[in-house]
Amino acid sequence: MTSPIATAARRATALLAAALLAALAGCGSPPAKSHPTARAPEGAALSTTRKKADPPGLPGMPPVLDAKDLYAADRPNRLSPVVRNYPSRVYVPNTNSDTVTVIDPKTYRIIRTIPVGNQPQHVVPSWDLKTLWVNDDRGNSLTPIDPATGRAGKPVDVHDPYNLYFTPNGKYAIVMASLDRQLVFRDPHTMKIAKTVPVSCYGVNHADFSADGRYFIVSCEFSGELLKVDTEKMKVIGQEKLPFNGAMPQDVKISPDGKTFYIADMMADGIWVLNGDKFTTPKLLPTGKGCHGLYISRDSKEMYISNRGEGTISIFDFPQNRLTRKWVLPHGGSPDMGGVSADGKVLWLSGRYNAEVYAIDTATGKQLARIPVGSGPHGLAVYPQPGRYSLGHTGIFR
Repeated sequence: MTSPIATAARRATALLAAALLAALAGCGSPPAKSHPTARAPEGAALSTTRKKADPPGLPGMPPVLDAKDLYAADRPNRLSPVVRNYPSRVYVPNTNSDTVTVIDPKTYRIIRTIPVGNQPQHVVPSWDLKTLWVNDDRGNSLTPIDPATGRAGKPVDVHDPYNLYFTPNGKYAIVMASLDRQLVFRDPHTMKIAKTVPVSCYGVNHADFSADGRYFIVSCEFSGELLKVDTEKMKVIGQEKLPFNGAMPQDVKISPDGKTFYIADMMADGIWVLNGDKFTTPKLLPTGKGCHGLYISRDSKEMYISNRGEGTISIFDFPQNRLTRKWVLPHGGSPDMGGVSADGKVLWLSGRYNAEVYAIDTATGKQLARIPVGSGPHGLAVYPQPGRYSLGHTGIFR
């Protein structure tokens, strides 16, 4: 029989041997926390930190060229190879005449009038820049125009297409079905419905996307509200009533630095300044009667704001964060929607109530031309313009 003293001695010897083996193993291998299999938690923590500091954009969205300037691709005459050989034209949808007037911007002359469906509201460049879609709202169709030839194709059946946008990754077209109270996500080429999103506000009409493309802000004209919509989930994630009795929000545009959304309001006579990420109640900056359209200059330093009710254009300076000037159209007018020429030197706007189009020098504010067109000219598109792809409306390019 083994004595207790002997048993204790053997246990002590075994423990000493185990300790020596562990020490020797430690001398020949890196510490456990430095072993590749032990670094996973550290790597995961680093990954989480990167995502928090630099959130990924919408899957499939082209990378932003400059995080400090979302419009960096829109510099003067920086045309995509897709549009480089397209003739420069101004396309004017005449809502009451059911036509599109085509103007040569060099001569200010009308070169063609295209019959389209009932109540054309906007001429919208497609995401891939290859097609111009005329939104025949009451005609319940989209009429394609080939910008290479200026000829119209066969209309596509689409219900209540008041306005049209495209997701930043080009995956979907989004029809602003104003009277139907719907956002309709469709195939960007065939226009087949992918998902219909009913909304509780009335009169969805204009929109713009966040810097990362993850969400977009929508104006609801007839109920005076704003929506925040998750782009990928195709779901309304926020709704805000504007703090103005009778508000009628219109065009939406994000600032070059991607931090602020501006929403024109034709009844509040100014632009709402909104933090889209927080989606808190915006503040109003008065500009002029009937504030309606918003357009960014080619150097991303200014925004042109059309005041339809008083025939003026207000200039907002981004670096100074304030209004700096106001241009007055001679003999009045009703400047509405439009766009900036490829070289950035001319602002083109439709005269909604005056059956005319205005060409305005962006350096001086001087009116260069006033061109008679059909009745009720609305969402005028200048094409082509610089940019890699189109987000829709009359031309929001990134």
